[in-house]
Amino acid sequence: MTRHIPALLGASALIAVLSACSPSPDAANGEATTDVAVSSGETADCLSRAYPEIGGPISLTDDTGKAVTQDDYKGEFSLVYFGFTYCPDVCPMTLVNVERAYEQLPDGVEPPQTLLISVDPERDTPEVLASYVKAPRFPKNLVGLTGTPEQIRKAADEFVADYSRVEQPESASEYTMDHTSLLYLMDKDWQLKTFFTHEDTPETIAACLGKVLQD
Repeated sequence: MTRHIPALLGASALIAVLSACSPSPDAANGEATTDVAVSSGETADCLSRAYPEIGGPISLTDDTGKAVTQDDYKGEFSLVYFGFTYCPDVCPMTLVNVERAYEQLPDGVEPPQTLLISVDPERDTPEVLASYVKAPRFPKNLVGLTGTPEQIRKAADEFVADYSRVEQPESASEYTMDHTSLLYLMDKDWQLKTFFTHEDTPETIAACLGKVLQD
């Protein structure tokens, strides 16, 4: 199932970066599941993931209908995630865990701006994203981004992210999306500072962010 994921991401990221969004009762109800492996790395390890090959220009539309590029997000740290609103499991779990990590940041440390880039532009219009990002347990500064299929694919390629449509004719949603499930932390110049995998918990994410954002 994993395709086009380079060796530079390392074995830990290769394990399950491409995640099928399958239903989970807890996640569908806004609850983050807790059966996520605890990262064994120290905070210093997260600072060694700044691969220059990952991250690049984007040209998309935000959830207000405004055309945006990476320049709109420079000057602040940004946490970027590729997902989609119909995802019943992986995406909501990840976004809830991001908010939990933000809640654990040291006093005075502001969280990075949080960007959800949809890999399902057919369904995820700006209006749909605008409603989705307001979910009460998601990051309060979450912004949804969409675009044409070509714009989404180009953005994903810049982040060495992958996604594919999986038909589900027996489902009311008709299809789902398999997609890379990584969180990319971009610095103020839109350069990759680090990334987080499925093994990272709110605690390990908060520890790394606390270090990076205070430096």
